[in-house]
Amino acid sequence: MNGLDPILHQPTRLTVLAFLSGCQEAEFSVVRDYCQVSDSVLSKTAAGLETAGYLRARKGYVGKRPRTWLSATAQGRAVLAAHLGALQQMAAAAEAAGSASTPEGSADGAGG
Repeated sequence: MNGLDPILHQPTRLTVLAFLSGCQEAEFSVVRDYCQVSDSVLSKTAAGLETAGYLRARKGYVGKRPRTWLSATAQGRAVLAAHLGALQQMAAAAEAAGSASTPEGSADGAGG
C-alpha cells in the first residue's frame, strides 16, 4: 500500500522512531525503558534504523561513563509521518467500506 514503509512494519522499529520523533534526542536507556525491550533488542533495532537512514546514534561520555544518544533524522521523521498517514487512510477507507456495507435502517448492522 502506498506510503507504508516495510521497515516500520516491525512494532519495535515503529515504537522507537515514534518515540524519537517526539524529542530532539534521547539517551539509549530512556528509549529502552520506554519501549520495554532489552539492550540487545534496542541495539539491533537502532542499527537497522540507522542503516536505513532513519536514526542517528551519537556516542559520548557522562563523566567516565560511556553513553549513547539516539535521535530521529529528518528522513526518519518524514517516513514516519508518511507511514502514519497511510495507516490513517487505510483505517478511514476500511471504516467507510464497513459503513457502506451496513444494512439500511440499522446503525450497528444487527438488522433489528
